[in-house]
Amino acid sequence: MTNSMKAAVALGALIAVGLFGLGFMAGRGALAVKGLERTVSVKGVSEREVPADLAVWPLRFSEAGNDVAAVYAALERDSRSIVQFLNAQGFPEAEITVAAPMVNDKLAQQYGNSNVGSLRYVASQVVTVRSASIDRVRASLTKVGELGKTGIVLGGNEYQQQAEFLFTGLNALKPQMIEEATRSAREVAGKFAKDSDSRLGKIRSANQGQFSIEDLDRSTPHVKKVRVVSTVEYYLSD
Repeated sequence: MTNSMKAAVALGALIAVGLFGLGFMAGRGALAVKGLERTVSVKGVSEREVPADLAVWPLRFSEAGNDVAAVYAALERDSRSIVQFLNAQGFPEAEITVAAPMVNDKLAQQYGNSNVGSLRYVASQVVTVRSASIDRVRASLTKVGELGKTGIVLGGNEYQQQAEFLFTGLNALKPQMIEEATRSAREVAGKFAKDSDSRLGKIRSANQGQFSIEDLDRSTPHVKKVRVVSTVEYYLSD
């Protein structure tokens, strides 16, 4: 074998050893990166039961007749009676809103058809209470039948007549509830790490999630359930 051939063989051997070493180091690096990518994703929950702090109560009423002026006069009389009823329950004028009346001319809706029934005009109006006095609204709901005894026809579907109870203090609860949800997520992740003989590392990603406010149940709409679910992903290591 000539000297040039020996040199070429030696050079090839060195290159092979170098490539093997690079491959070995790259393999160890890949394993290390793969180890860092071991994660666990968990959810943490925080819930509160809170009383509603705002009530919106619409009282819809209607009148009908063939004389439009008389129908308007009847609506005005009814709205005045409803406001007096609400004042008697303790609601101040500032918490009461009287909407503009809506009158439907059935003759105009029939495109010239004269068969409109016995009453041509059907009118409705809404008086709305917007109050932070939740107990007062709940107590007044049980007395609304007194309006019917005076001849006032309360109309609309069940949803339109119901008082809506709201909770407006969410911003004050958010920081503490987010903290609780995150702590709850870490406890779940910690248990998973222990059960899998791993150690819990740093947070890889976190999603706060959306807050929800719902009635506690159908019987107690004045009590709300506030809930938030946070999703947190942690690194795991051996």
